[in-house]
Amino acid sequence: MPAQREWYETDYYKVLGVSQQASEKEITRAYRKLAKQYHPDANPGSEDRFKEISAAYDVLGDEAKRKEYDEVRRLGAVGRGFGAPGDFSFKVDDLGDLFSGLFRGGSTSRRRNAPGTIPQRGADLEAELHLSFGEAVEGVVTTVNVTTGVLCATCNGSGSKPGTMPVVCPRCNGSGVLNDNQGLFSLSSPCPECRGRGMKVVDPCPTCLGTGSQRKDRKVKVRIPEGVDDAQRIRVKGRGEPGKNGGPPGDLYVTVRVAPHPLFGRRGYNLTLVVPITLPEAALGATVTVPSLAEPVSLKIPPGTKWGKTFRVRGRGLHHNSQTGDLLVTVEIVVPTGLNDDQRKALEALANATKSSPRAHLGV
Repeated sequence: MPAQREWYETDYYKVLGVSQQASEKEITRAYRKLAKQYHPDANPGSEDRFKEISAAYDVLGDEAKRKEYDEVRRLGAVGRGFGAPGDFSFKVDDLGDLFSGLFRGGSTSRRRNAPGTIPQRGADLEAELHLSFGEAVEGVVTTVNVTTGVLCATCNGSGSKPGTMPVVCPRCNGSGVLNDNQGLFSLSSPCPECRGRGMKVVDPCPTCLGTGSQRKDRKVKVRIPEGVDDAQRIRVKGRGEPGKNGGPPGDLYVTVRVAPHPLFGRRGYNLTLVVPITLPEAALGATVTVPSLAEPVSLKIPPGTKWGKTFRVRGRGLHHNSQTGDLLVTVEIVVPTGLNDDQRKALEALANATKSSPRAHLGV
């Protein structure tokens, strides 16, 4: 195995807190203690320290690698053909090692960026919330029920049975990837044995079965702003699935379902209302009282109002932040039925007094 530049720049014995004369058992014991302390699932934010510990054990825990590492450290940088630390001159032979690391995934830096150890953002969650029309108008603070993954309380997220710890995957040697060499280039794929984590659970936790997490129902408080509309999505930051390897959590998106009102409709932040008026009110004009979300308001109907005419009552709609909508009142003329004698005579007199026909423009 070609020596890595990190070997003479990093004291792996110091990383694990052991002496150079430490036995194999002492090195393993030190690694397990530190890995448990700095595992990202149990101690978020410590992924860099955990990777450093894993890299140290990857070398010192292997007898052949440890022997070569000790030899490199003893001879120093010059004995391996490199300049002193900070001097980047190298011999032609070193180009092979450099390109081997770039194209065959052999460098320690590649192992430190294994797919299973990179911090990953948690998944977003979706929930649905049903509100009455009044709750949507006024706004409300409520809760929604979601099911998310949480850190396993039994193994504290390690995935291993209490008293045990994950070990470096023997198939990928902790890299998390397997390389299919194709000459100068190679194809990399996640290691199927450790699922790209670089660490393998030998004795799974009986509670989470080695996953390190459990599914749990929880309530999330959601603030619904005033004037929210049907099918609108509200984002609750950071309340989705927890991240992996110290990554940030996802978000929760709440879709609001608003029940219809028996009288009012909605057009943006405007309220809509249909009000019936009589034929005389439409012809002669009138002042009618119509409801609003607060107190009733008076609406003036001018003479000669046609069916379907819409009137605007300003400031009587929905509130949202600094915006306030209006109340849009559409009138419908009610055609009388079941006339008594007096009503019939009055309408016949109106018909006889009407000189012009509304259909004159048809030419028939």
